[in-house]
Amino acid sequence: MLFAMPFLLQSCSDFLEQEPGTKTSITEQLKDKKGVLTALNGVYQNLEGDLRGERFAVYADVQGGNIKFTPSYTGASKGQISIPTNIKDVYSFDDKALASNFSSFYSDGYDIINQVNLILEYTDAVSDATDAEKNQIKAQALTIRAYVHFLLSEIYSQNYGYTNDASHLGIVYNLKSISQGLTYPARETAANTYSLIINDIKASLDLYSNTTLNAGPAYSYFNSNSAKALLARVYLSKKDYKNAYDTANDVIANSGVSLVSSANYISQWEQPDLPISEILLELSVTKSSDGTVNGSLSSYFGYIFDTNYGNYAASQDLVDLYETGDIRKQLFLEKPLSTLVNLQPVNKNYYFTKKFQGNPGYVAFRLSEQYLIRAEASIGLNNPEQAKTDINIIRARSNAAVLTNTNNITEALFLERRKELCFEGHLFFDIARNKKDVSRNDGCISLSCGLTYPSPKYVLPIPQSTLNLNSNLKQNESY
Repeated sequence: MLFAMPFLLQSCSDFLEQEPGTKTSITEQLKDKKGVLTALNGVYQNLEGDLRGERFAVYADVQGGNIKFTPSYTGASKGQISIPTNIKDVYSFDDKALASNFSSFYSDGYDIINQVNLILEYTDAVSDATDAEKNQIKAQALTIRAYVHFLLSEIYSQNYGYTNDASHLGIVYNLKSISQGLTYPARETAANTYSLIINDIKASLDLYSNTTLNAGPAYSYFNSNSAKALLARVYLSKKDYKNAYDTANDVIANSGVSLVSSANYISQWEQPDLPISEILLELSVTKSSDGTVNGSLSSYFGYIFDTNYGNYAASQDLVDLYETGDIRKQLFLEKPLSTLVNLQPVNKNYYFTKKFQGNPGYVAFRLSEQYLIRAEASIGLNNPEQAKTDINIIRARSNAAVLTNTNNITEALFLERRKELCFEGHLFFDIARNKKDVSRNDGCISLSCGLTYPSPKYVLPIPQSTLNLNSNLKQNESY
């Protein structure tokens, strides 16, 4: 691992400046502002690639039941429906520690954390950057460190309320790069994991300023508003309703971002390359020097024509949740595809999301989620009227019927999140946080189409290769 240190930051082509036949050491790379910013830009590219990768990008919606699979359109398997290889075991709630579908997500996540730790360790010594510029670099690095640890905890640790005191296993929380020496840490408790995540975000908020450093669109990089959006999500996951409410309310009131209007809602999701205007953070797709996109979410969700489309479409379970007049139904592109039924080809309708056609970026945070966080926090604070108000803001924007009372407000909020945030990576984590069962109906082709809460299968196994290297790690139950 020490031998590999000089190359850890070279995961994208422009991450390190190099002459033919040479490599740039970390010390050389991070000695000045230009090098540190190049490294930070590379971290964002790695983060986008990790989250946009098929495994994580579809995980929460596939597991929760928002997504079903489309039929093959080529070769001898034309019309057949099968589970995509990259999520085969995960989808069946039968992932294997020895050959986990998510092993690369785990290792890539900790690689990104190591990279931001290196940036944090070297930035103060950079002589050609002002204190404000150094603080801005460190703020982004701290927020990314918190964000990646949080995502890893969602995948590998049971929800915060799984035990009354959150004493169950969390994850390893790395605060130092491996250049500081190899360690073999144990997993934190869930309580400690969340404390460390919150500490990092709060520390970042003390450092952010209006200093502009990163090239490219501002929405592609963390700032104080998107860091607060992350903090609100973390507080909600922790069921710290007071702080979740206050933080989401701060973003809503002070970010300067407004909800996209009803009139523009569909057209903004449909536009290529650009994000919806209420975005707080969208990780832009990586492009080569000639402008070619190296990969995007459209490869999984896109529809080009009837012999070229992605593997994932909306389940009828999801589509049926929308009222007839709800404009969000227009975000589904309905297409008949030849499907084998009892060995005979039949045209069946599939619903492709319009959110991720063209060359979309990864939607990390947008303002609608903050309204729904504030609504859920309001329920936890015994203020159902405020929750009703926030839910109705989202429903009225969608031309859906507004709530007239607070009966079953918790379920109404859960369903509103499912409809508004579909395909954005929330459903399965919402199910776990609310201690609900998983029930997948339309399109389920697994022997296990549901889970009863609580279950050890709400989390994935720590990859066995990691356990072999670190005897202090404990495996998740049942794996």
